[in-house]
Amino acid sequence: MEANEIGYMTIREAGQALRRKDFSPVELTEALLARISAIDSKLHCFITLSADLALRQARQAENEFLSGEERGPLHGIPVALKDLYATRGIRTTCHSAVLKDWIPDHDATAVTKLQQAGTILLGKLGMHEFAFGGPSVDTPFPAVRNPWNTDYIPGGSSSGSGAALAAGLCYGALGSDTGGSIRTPSSHCGVVGIKPTYGRVSRYGVIPLSWSLDHAGPMARSVEDCAILLQAIAGYDSKDPASANVAVPNFRFEIKNGIKGLRIGVPRAHWFDETRGIDPETEKIFNQAIEVLRELGANVVEIDGKPFSLARKANQTILVCEAYAYHEKTYQETPMRFGRAVRRRMLEGAFLSAADYISAQRARAVLNEQICANFARVDVFAVPGTPRPPEAFAKIDPNEQNLRPNFTNPFNLTGLPTISVPCGFTGGRLPAGLQIVAPAFDEPTCFRVAYAYEQATDWRNQRPSL
Repeated sequence: MEANEIGYMTIREAGQALRRKDFSPVELTEALLARISAIDSKLHCFITLSADLALRQARQAENEFLSGEERGPLHGIPVALKDLYATRGIRTTCHSAVLKDWIPDHDATAVTKLQQAGTILLGKLGMHEFAFGGPSVDTPFPAVRNPWNTDYIPGGSSSGSGAALAAGLCYGALGSDTGGSIRTPSSHCGVVGIKPTYGRVSRYGVIPLSWSLDHAGPMARSVEDCAILLQAIAGYDSKDPASANVAVPNFRFEIKNGIKGLRIGVPRAHWFDETRGIDPETEKIFNQAIEVLRELGANVVEIDGKPFSLARKANQTILVCEAYAYHEKTYQETPMRFGRAVRRRMLEGAFLSAADYISAQRARAVLNEQICANFARVDVFAVPGTPRPPEAFAKIDPNEQNLRPNFTNPFNLTGLPTISVPCGFTGGRLPAGLQIVAPAFDEPTCFRVAYAYEQATDWRNQRPSL
């Protein structure tokens, strides 16, 4: 198998090939390391490459296969991590000068769980600085580029996770999501990413942005691969105060059951038509995706988008207040260690009052109730992944980033599980995504709808020219 084909296997396909002994875990890891060496200088996905560790873990997996030890579908699978997951003995930078030399003495819980599942760690991935700024153009590490066109952004803040998957540099990645940071790069890079229910995955060892909005979750190139990764990292953890002590279902049990008769709510009115709203080409792609769901037997219901639209301001107020509270001491003592985009957003949090924060949390409770009330009429929501295609680096105006409509942050405010799946391309050959949102702790339905759509289309087989 050629290196390009190896890089674009799914986790399931790679696992089957390992068990057929088409190649060993060492050969698989060496192939991906060679691909990273050949391609990543154009993309800047990796901040830290853990090649020696990866090869040691690959040799261990190889010995375990030879001895008959079986750890499950992730055994021997190379993955990578957004560089805000603490990794014992491996630099964790958050793409910032503030932490550029920090080497943690502990692993994040999700990292420990991936290790227990037998994964191989290729390295740590670029992101937006502290998951807070825009594309990090003035930090010690270069901004990640979009594999579909390196003149364009890959979306953030889990930029490296989305780009590395789209480029065939790893089989799975972990991201974090506070206002869209898993789903936006998934949409912009043409991969799959799920923000699980708030509390479903432990955030212990994940550098926080906003405690009450942060979610940890997986990204991959297929819906089934995301389900496999989530199965490994989900579950209660007493080290995370927000961790939910609820049962973890088999996320793949109903994934192939289809969606005939499922009620899909589209919150179009009073949201899609906001000032400076959705890009016409993006809305056309979304409407085509909805027609596919209808053809698969789903019933599409138009619902009021006003509460979804109002969620943006509350989400942003809570986010910047909590982010400033976390970074306040460092910001006051050494502000110039942060990049310009982060410094500017820190000021937003510094000048908001306790009353602003409390009002946003009160609005959150009301909007949560209004949004979730729609589940009496529908089973899931469907919305575009982003309001417009990826932007060119040369045209980004960081002062406008928070003024634009947003199709992701209502589901951080509510904590609802939300998956982004590829749903097409613009005329400029840039990807678009479709979000499916289910009630709390109903990730299986997210996966079932996304899988049905994925299998009915050919977007998952598209690859960038690298």
